[in-house]
Amino acid sequence: MQHKRRLAGALAILFAVNIAIIALAQGAQAATYRQGSSGEQVRTIQTKLKNWGYYDGAVDGIYGSATTRAVKYFQQKNGLTADGVVGPATLKALGMSTGESGGTASQANSVDLLARVISAEARGEPYSGQVAVGAVILNRVEHPSFPNTIAGVVYQPGAFTCMVDGQFNEPVAESCIRAARDALNGVDPSGGAIYYFNPNTATSAWIWSRPLIKVIGNHRFCA
Repeated sequence: MQHKRRLAGALAILFAVNIAIIALAQGAQAATYRQGSSGEQVRTIQTKLKNWGYYDGAVDGIYGSATTRAVKYFQQKNGLTADGVVGPATLKALGMSTGESGGTASQANSVDLLARVISAEARGEPYSGQVAVGAVILNRVEHPSFPNTIAGVVYQPGAFTCMVDGQFNEPVAESCIRAARDALNGVDPSGGAIYYFNPNTATSAWIWSRPLIKVIGNHRFCA
């Protein structure tokens, strides 16, 4: 009888483990979108890609060949594996939470995106200048001329040189993580700027026409 009880207990544990594995597999599958997928998440992916200039098809929630091409284009431009599949890494790059605790995951994604841009663009600058770069990104989110999400601003084609020269994927300086958090908490040393540039490296004549708000380190912050 005792042997039978032990056997029954072992089978119950094995059954529970199998159920957990199946649930995890289903969760992983649910967080991946590819050609043939459909639904609101696909519509969100299409909307983001269209707003950022990667996709010119219909926002219909159907993951077809045009969406696959747009995803590959986005992945190529942003240092991701260009397989046309929206998995966890691409979801994160799109600013779409993959965690169960949506608010916490979204906040972590925001800090990571901001910190990466700050580190790539201003890791050698004074701390206030690092926070100011993060504030510029957040100011753009609120400005009608720019995308209305952090990811949208960061991945907007041509917005930041670090997205094309590989600096975005370099290790992030610890001070830049703190700067990202400060910016998200409302600190804005830029004075409301929506542009910044280094006058020693700027090649655009247009950027010099923007009204200067202040200079921090090597960056001019402008309206």
